[in-house]
Amino acid sequence: MPEAVTEGTVFVQATLKVLGGKWKILILWHLKEETRRFSELKRLIPEITEKMLTQQLRELVNDGIVSRQAYSELPPKVEYSFTDYGKTLVPVLQALCRWGEAHLERLESEIGKRD
Repeated sequence: MPEAVTEGTVFVQATLKVLGGKWKILILWHLKEETRRFSELKRLIPEITEKMLTQQLRELVNDGIVSRQAYSELPPKVEYSFTDYGKTLVPVLQALCRWGEAHLERLESEIGKRD
């Protein structure tokens, strides 16, 4: 196997290790423009369980993509935002969004042709 192909696979695997999973990209999408509280993220992604949101956020924090700021208040307040390193993913998220939009338009166009 050519070295460039193997290298590329390693890079894609490294990306998937950080961004893989059903919810991470959606969580990051909601954090791309502003800091959010846990409850806001849960409201924006109603299909995700609290346990899964906690797990996915913890992984993103451990990978240095998202920062977690806890405030000693009652009730407890925790906010999540991109780290400077995490902000480098914004163009990737925007590209994924554009691709998704084009993909849905293509699907709608194909359905229209069948009708």
